[in-house]
Amino acid sequence: MNSFTADDIRAIIRSIRDSMHDERAHLIDLDSAIGDGDLGITMCRGFDEAVNAIESSGETDPGKLLMLAGMTIAKTAPSTMGTLVATGFMKGGKAVSGKAELGLSEIAVFFDEFVDGIMARGGAKPGEKTIVDALLPAVEALRKAERENIALTSALETACSAASGGAVSTKQMIAVHGRPAYYGDKSIGREDPGAHVGLMIMRVFANSPGQ
Repeated sequence: MNSFTADDIRAIIRSIRDSMHDERAHLIDLDSAIGDGDLGITMCRGFDEAVNAIESSGETDPGKLLMLAGMTIAKTAPSTMGTLVATGFMKGGKAVSGKAELGLSEIAVFFDEFVDGIMARGGAKPGEKTIVDALLPAVEALRKAERENIALTSALETACSAASGGAVSTKQMIAVHGRPAYYGDKSIGREDPGAHVGLMIMRVFANSPGQ
């Protein structure tokens, strides 16, 4: 397979939930250093409920399932990061709804709209130490792969590598949004917690068995 069906999207959301639980303590540590320390708790709660919602839904449209996950996260994890991630899933999912399967073109659109939604909602720009700095390089990698007609599996692996590099790059940035901005220069040397969440999401897509 070189595309994602509704069942694949359900599996991806479950895997994101599992990943959040696996890294719950790490997310709390990252967030405690330059935030309020609740990121791991918030992400676990949001994706727990997102899984419950998509598992109980008979929806066969993968885009609408992504939207449903976002709407559920918005309701159950209304923190700053919860709201941004929820917005990304809702905007990205809406952009690809109406498709029976999501190939590389649709996945590129999904993540493009995901990032656009976050930037519009949070006012973040590249280089400001946010989730955008992990996901925007991934989007650029997906778009390049699409132009070069690369297989979805390889495209997502490259995008994941780009997201990883982007997340690491936030260590040298000064935070300008939210609670991390209070730390100013002291935020330098620390990976942005939101960027790590973005990397985690991209990593699950890249490792999905549904490709």
